[in-house]
Amino acid sequence: MSTVTGVHTVLPPHSYAQEDLTEAIADLCLAPGADRTLLRRLHMSAGVRTRHLALPIEQYADLGDFGQKNGTWMTIGQRLGEEALTGALRRAGLRPADVDLLVCTSITGIAAPSLDTRLASRLGLRTDVKRVPVFGLGCVAGASGLARVHDYLRGHPEDTAVLLSVELCSLTLQRGDGSQANLVAGALFGDGAAALVARGRACAGSGTDGPTVVATRSHLYPDTERLLGWDIGAGGFRVVIDAGIPEIVGDHVGRHLHVFLAEYGLTPAGIGTWLCHPGGPKVLTALADALDLPGHALAASWSSLAGVGNLSSASVLHILQNVRENDRPEPGTWGLLMAMGPGFCSEFVLLRW
Repeated sequence: MSTVTGVHTVLPPHSYAQEDLTEAIADLCLAPGADRTLLRRLHMSAGVRTRHLALPIEQYADLGDFGQKNGTWMTIGQRLGEEALTGALRRAGLRPADVDLLVCTSITGIAAPSLDTRLASRLGLRTDVKRVPVFGLGCVAGASGLARVHDYLRGHPEDTAVLLSVELCSLTLQRGDGSQANLVAGALFGDGAAALVARGRACAGSGTDGPTVVATRSHLYPDTERLLGWDIGAGGFRVVIDAGIPEIVGDHVGRHLHVFLAEYGLTPAGIGTWLCHPGGPKVLTALADALDLPGHALAASWSSLAGVGNLSSASVLHILQNVRENDRPEPGTWGLLMAMGPGFCSEFVLLRW
């Protein structure tokens, strides 16, 4: 088993109320004189009150091609990633030199050498640190990243591993694109970075208030590749979001989660703490209905969505930090951390405090 010993989220300093972003995003995405009714309705129904952006909102109109956007991601992403990683290590009572494995995930930018390589020298990680840069998992990467860190630590019980997520979703917004998918993304997504520190069973030690990873499960859903992801072209990452995602969540994700929990003698009613990726109001509602959860069960997810928007892979780490700091579960409490992403896929991580 492995234990989470530190989590830290960093948000860019440019914070905006949702209503203050609505017309600015309309100016970016819609042609002059175009009907703004749909965009305004999406912003009002997104469940988001506040978001943090990588840049001041007025600078997005001056962003040029994909190269400029990606360069911005690299510059700001390194800064936020460094803050998140050092903060998580500090919370775990560790130093950069203690890290044996660094898994770094982002779906909002690309770099070679990868972001983790650039951060390694800045932070003073050991030269023999193992690195796993991940691209393509999208929103599911916070959960699947923790699952793969757990897999590694099962085989290396004396090691320390870090999962780093850097997501600057606002840089992927397509100017002049009035498609519903682009408008939905412009209503939901925010920017941020988060890092998680986990330790193997031989070195986790006592005194930690973090949960232990008990088990994980991955699922791919056939013939769903066009539900969620990117169309990548000259303008960069053009979002693909299908309206059928809540139906898949309700019909299949809930069923597979029931099966997973039953293997450990559990039902959804036995989970005391839910840490679910806030894909959006319809996704959270579909999940709650499929699992017959009480209204308060997904409160942490709804709160994260309202406070910072959908942070892609960083969201579940943001939720985990909030739960640890504000609503710490009693020892022995079962938890379920989960997310969905491109594929279409889901990842379940069974936790116990």
